[in-house]
Amino acid sequence: MSPLTETAAPGGVVMTARGIAKVYGATHALKGVDFDIRAGAVTVLFGENGAGKSTLMKILSGVETPTAGVLTLNGEEIVLADTVDASRRGIAIIHQELSLAPNLSIKDNIFMGREYTRAGVLVDDRAEAAKTRELMQRLAEDLDPRTIVGDLRLGQQQIVEIARALAGDARVLIMDEPTSALSGSEVEVLFTLIRELTAEGVAIVYISHHLEEALEIADHAVVFRDGALVATGDRGSIDLNWVIANMVGRAADDLAPDLLDEFGEVALSLRGVTIADPSNQSRLAVDSLDLDVREGEIVCLYGLMGAGRTELLEALAGRSPIQRGTVLVHGEEIAQQSVRERIASGLALVPEDRQRDGLVQTMSVGENTALANLLAFTRFGWIGRRAERDAVAASMKDVRVKAAGPAASITSLSGGNQQKVVIGKALMTAPRVILLDEPSRGIDVGAKAEIFALMAREARRGLAVLFATSEVSEALGVSNRVVVMSKGHVVGEFDPRTTSREDLMVASGEAHTDEPAGGAQ
Repeated sequence: MSPLTETAAPGGVVMTARGIAKVYGATHALKGVDFDIRAGAVTVLFGENGAGKSTLMKILSGVETPTAGVLTLNGEEIVLADTVDASRRGIAIIHQELSLAPNLSIKDNIFMGREYTRAGVLVDDRAEAAKTRELMQRLAEDLDPRTIVGDLRLGQQQIVEIARALAGDARVLIMDEPTSALSGSEVEVLFTLIRELTAEGVAIVYISHHLEEALEIADHAVVFRDGALVATGDRGSIDLNWVIANMVGRAADDLAPDLLDEFGEVALSLRGVTIADPSNQSRLAVDSLDLDVREGEIVCLYGLMGAGRTELLEALAGRSPIQRGTVLVHGEEIAQQSVRERIASGLALVPEDRQRDGLVQTMSVGENTALANLLAFTRFGWIGRRAERDAVAASMKDVRVKAAGPAASITSLSGGNQQKVVIGKALMTAPRVILLDEPSRGIDVGAKAEIFALMAREARRGLAVLFATSEVSEALGVSNRVVVMSKGHVVGEFDPRTTSREDLMVASGEAHTDEPAGGAQ
């Protein structure tokens, strides 16, 4: 039994941080933070990227050690040597970026470093598989424990990450962006589980850039800004405007981009587009889809996980084949072109998983930015470094990347700035149509506003913008038109100016009502 189980009373403070500071060279990531964690409650941390949230969580879970300050657990001062020490004390963390071994099975990932054994020698494979099935059932995922993690979609990998934390029977559970890749139904399952855990006295610390979602689960809330804790509140005294105003010092309405009202010629035209499911070729991910996007228009693809949004965007970019149908970019048929040819035709993709598909982790900011357009700097087989440096500097300035410089490691950037690099790389190819899959995933509200402002700016310059999101507020606030997909089909088109959240949720199958959905065109 964890020591927390013995003394923590429901609602009582189980763990504290006092005067916590963390300094990296000249950067003060945390500045004398005082923070309380309560048993049987969910404490939500809000803040922009770089505000200090994740740094504090790493300190609380033994990943980092504080430069100054004190941690206490059940009233006793502690020093966490590492994550193993924290785990022994009943503290676990679900990290923002997945830390799974893709070549191992679900079971092996969950029990890595804490294997069930027989007689302390042989791994008890049967017991691990049974426990894995129990965890998967609790998370409403029917997955074989021996499935290789690399074969799972991103949302399922996120579920495995959560299951790994649950397997340790933690009494303080830190969740850093646990829903960033989950569908609406998977989020509901997670929230039900969180309430079960808090009813058992588990203390939950929850970080999310999905503000409305986090408010739904919060018992207490704190806001970080520039390394300091600047505001606290309880469930009944906080709302979305309170969170945003304390995070960025601006009202929510001030973050919406300016969109055009009139558009140019059709830039992207799809007719009868049919795409097989990459994970199951006998099933169609997209079936006979028709869609037009005009110059200067921002069109949103909205739908639940499995609706076919990602499969459509990736097939348009050439990552998977299009079985049937026509795809025209300014009248040119591209359905059978290679990826390179589609880029040359003016099509660019910002993928859903920027870590895996959008960036090379071992490269610098500058190298990543130039990667998709190296041929433009190449003469007689040699890369012109001066031209490349100038183009990279111009791109970083254009999309407002905050970094020490082009030579900085891409891993040193916040999620929002990494996403800007991915977008800058796409824009460097001079596209006429840009596709963005969940462009705001895992980034804070301020960075989201900057990303959406970039999208609106490029639309004003004449680009056709097609983006996918599972966020209702983004679909209604950042687009000229919302196209709702379900099970590979377009089930409705909506004008955001006359459409409610409920309309989109009903159309996508996320909610049900006896009334017909309004706003459909």
